[in-house]
Amino acid sequence: MSLDISNIAKSFGRFPALQDVSLFAEDGEFLALLGPSGSGKTTLLRVIAGLETADQGSVRFRDENLLAKPVRERGIGFVFQHYALFRHMSAAQNIAFGMRSKPRAVRASEAAIKAKVEELLALVQLEGLGGRYPSQLSGGQRQRVALARALAIEPKILLLDEPFGALDAKVRRELRRWLRDLHERTGLTTIFVTHDQEEALELADRVALLKDGALEQVGTPEELYHEPASAFVFDFLGDSVQLPCTVEGGIAIIAGAGVPIVGARPEGNGAAVAHLRPDGFSVASGEGAGLAARVRNVLLAGPDARLDCVLDSGEALEVRVDHAEAGKLSPKDRVTLTPKAVRVWS
Repeated sequence: MSLDISNIAKSFGRFPALQDVSLFAEDGEFLALLGPSGSGKTTLLRVIAGLETADQGSVRFRDENLLAKPVRERGIGFVFQHYALFRHMSAAQNIAFGMRSKPRAVRASEAAIKAKVEELLALVQLEGLGGRYPSQLSGGQRQRVALARALAIEPKILLLDEPFGALDAKVRRELRRWLRDLHERTGLTTIFVTHDQEEALELADRVALLKDGALEQVGTPEELYHEPASAFVFDFLGDSVQLPCTVEGGIAIIAGAGVPIVGARPEGNGAAVAHLRPDGFSVASGEGAGLAARVRNVLLAGPDARLDCVLDSGEALEVRVDHAEAGKLSPKDRVTLTPKAVRVWS
């Protein structure tokens, strides 16, 4: 493996930011650290980079102990959320900064630095913009300059801390595709921090989901989405619906009807919470066996239609159906919602 993180712990006063985190990344892998605010993902990135000191544990890259090395000797490129560009320097000067800051004995010639800057400007699709200052660039262009600056030092590992967090949704989508293509071309081991599950699932080879400073689950995007290890993983990775149920003999009883439980079944019987996706319902007009509800609104935008419903028990939930099915329904219609299958955790 390329990067081996073992038993990392870090506390700030009495707050445990990381709790015995162990993780690895293969050579050339794109690994996403995903989780809500305060889950420890940025702290872990900063420990790897040397911007924070771990209380315990080790970080090794190709059998070298990174934690024993000074920051500048770790061979790491770091990209921050808010670019951290020097405002008084042009794009080209920002990109060249790390190369020009090396000791004279190992510094490249000025001609070589300029050639490298032009190569990187082309790589990040900013040819001809090297003379512009950060204030003259868009947010997406500034982030590309920040990435080029991180690549200029020829890092062994690339760390990105929510690099698209300050950008609008359209630019984020464009840069996601571009970053994945850039990763394929450079082949760098890359660790990407985000709180956006769509971003992580689209970009990463594997995703490490953190909660309260601990790893909740690690796997491919498909594994986390289709085989969640906990209710937290299921609910965090996409829209979800929770319904009270009673577990009896491996079956969830919801509104008097038995619903199959998929995945790991909870131990024992009794009251529980069933989890399912908004598209996990059958919808029938009128009254029937299932969850009695009233349609509050029919939303037809997007690939799936959405029914904004209110259960007779008072709970509001959104159900996704195809457009043909939604076209038969109107606000105030009575419907019966029947869960197809659910997940239940102990």
